[in-house]
Amino acid sequence: MAVLNRTRPLRSLLLAAVLALSACGGGDDGGGSAAGGEPPTLVIGGIPDQEVALLEERFSGLADHLSEQVDIPVRYQPSTDYAALVTAFANGDVTLGWFGGLTGVQARLETPGAHAVAQRPIDREFRSVFIAGTGVDAEGLEDFAGTRFTFGSESSTSGHLMPRFFLDEAGIDPDADFDGAPGYSGSHDKTFALVEAGSFEAGVLAESVWDRAVAEGDVDTSRVREVTRSPDYVDYHWLASPEIDETYGSGTTDRIVEALLTMDEAGPEAQRVLRLFEDDSFVEAQDEDYGRIEQVARELGLVGG
Repeated sequence: MAVLNRTRPLRSLLLAAVLALSACGGGDDGGGSAAGGEPPTLVIGGIPDQEVALLEERFSGLADHLSEQVDIPVRYQPSTDYAALVTAFANGDVTLGWFGGLTGVQARLETPGAHAVAQRPIDREFRSVFIAGTGVDAEGLEDFAGTRFTFGSESSTSGHLMPRFFLDEAGIDPDADFDGAPGYSGSHDKTFALVEAGSFEAGVLAESVWDRAVAEGDVDTSRVREVTRSPDYVDYHWLASPEIDETYGSGTTDRIVEALLTMDEAGPEAQRVLRLFEDDSFVEAQDEDYGRIEQVARELGLVGG
């Protein structure tokens, strides 16, 4: 009897330990959180089209806004290049992405169920700016023949896809009519810096980036000048993955879109973040808005099918 009296408390302690371990390990649904705990983090991304510090401030601010408005943790994950973001989105590592027209089409075609959900007002009538060193005699697209010319990223809509299309319309074959093969700077701010430095005689970049650089004195206009602007086209947009609603519940994407579309009414901090996006609001976007971009991309062999 003495032995039994000693083992009962021990058994009780062991049972309590087992129950405690079960409570800690139970309820794991594969989503990375325990039952009743914080939901998994929603990861946003954006094409690296400008300097790293600006992108970090822009997207981290946007992540904070969405986290507050939608009540789920949100963080920004940088991408090394345009193609890396398309891949991350297709793999589900990023579920809300800020894409250019071309990369958005590429990501949507690789991710069944993904949809364009928002854009800026300027994205409805976006343009590219063709620039040249001040010593270059150029007044129109046809005058770029024979120059050392750089595009932005090869996957950029405003820095490559549409400028190539417009150059072709003007009778310029970028692969044959420049002085050597065209360059690919990787981002819009690098394009004007390379022309300013004389590494290339001419180039092309997004209208919004050029206008901001001129307004803020970031480009030396005594060394590089604007030659002409392209016709307008539709460009940047937010693309939402179907995994958002699968992970956080039906209607979560709608709540995120609402948070984006009402940022201009959400107070000074949200308005500051919008200015980092070079506009004052987000508006609705649809997949069909990018039909022309997809058509041009197919003609140039930049998307399959």
